[in-house]
Amino acid sequence: MKSGLSVNLAPSSLQIKRKKQWSKLIPYLFVSPWIIGFVVFTLGPLLFSFVISFFDWPIVGEKKFIGFSNYITMFTDDPLFWHSLWVTVKFALFFVPLNIILALLLAILLHQKVKGSSLFRTFFYVPSVISGVALAMIWGSVFDGEYGILNYLLSLIGIDGPDWLNSMNWALVAMVIASLWGQGTMMLIFLAGLKNIPLDLYEAAEIDGAGKIYQFFKITVPLLSPTILFNLIMTIIGAFQTLTLALVLTGGGPLQSTYFYAMYVYENAFKYFKMGYSSANAWIMFLIVLALTMLVFKSSSMWVYYENEVKSEK
Repeated sequence: MKSGLSVNLAPSSLQIKRKKQWSKLIPYLFVSPWIIGFVVFTLGPLLFSFVISFFDWPIVGEKKFIGFSNYITMFTDDPLFWHSLWVTVKFALFFVPLNIILALLLAILLHQKVKGSSLFRTFFYVPSVISGVALAMIWGSVFDGEYGILNYLLSLIGIDGPDWLNSMNWALVAMVIASLWGQGTMMLIFLAGLKNIPLDLYEAAEIDGAGKIYQFFKITVPLLSPTILFNLIMTIIGAFQTLTLALVLTGGGPLQSTYFYAMYVYENAFKYFKMGYSSANAWIMFLIVLALTMLVFKSSSMWVYYENEVKSEK
């Protein structure tokens, strides 16, 4: 017997609308841990440091608003600001190009089809995961002027090595050498870039009689230039954040020859307890790194090439 009443089982427009809203919300729920972490541990402290940079803000004591006094004092009445900045710039001038070149050379070596390449890849990457303090302790024994491994090796070829960490002329060089040890991540990024270069380009170049050096500068470097751009920017940022090695090995000495800008910021905050002044120092570092990054990006149009892209002359 058929009932005269019909039941409408189709969902209403309101239910459909709510279902669509939930489907749009679900992706944000998955990324919400990262968003919360970013706001609480990155964006929040960043904005807070900007606010307190306009205060005389000791860790213990009364906080006082002083406007731009921290920034004015930094530029006009604090020789350590200019000294630490100059030490960091000198370090970056040596470290950045050497780090890029060494990582690229290691990547090219590991890109060769030889037995045990994965073992060597692991061997070169391991220093990147060692704690900065542990790495500094290792290099302390290497650079020891009397019992160091490096001076012992130099003595085998008749060279009397310097007292690396206690010499104004060699301490910064030692920092550069020690910092070059942990570039395994950059090496892997270069290696990934090399694997993305089509092999038929090299085969065509060989058929035309091009040598390995020509192939490197005309094929490898241009097609690897986007990867070089990324690693260059990351290396510049890392150079201006150098702290642990100098803090553990030299403490900024001898005679502040390794007194990096990051150490200057650190000591103002945790040695002299001037949180407001230290925050102003950190924001100036941010602006310097931002300016350098923008300069690199601006110049990239002249030397960065992308596959299948036709670059117009300006």
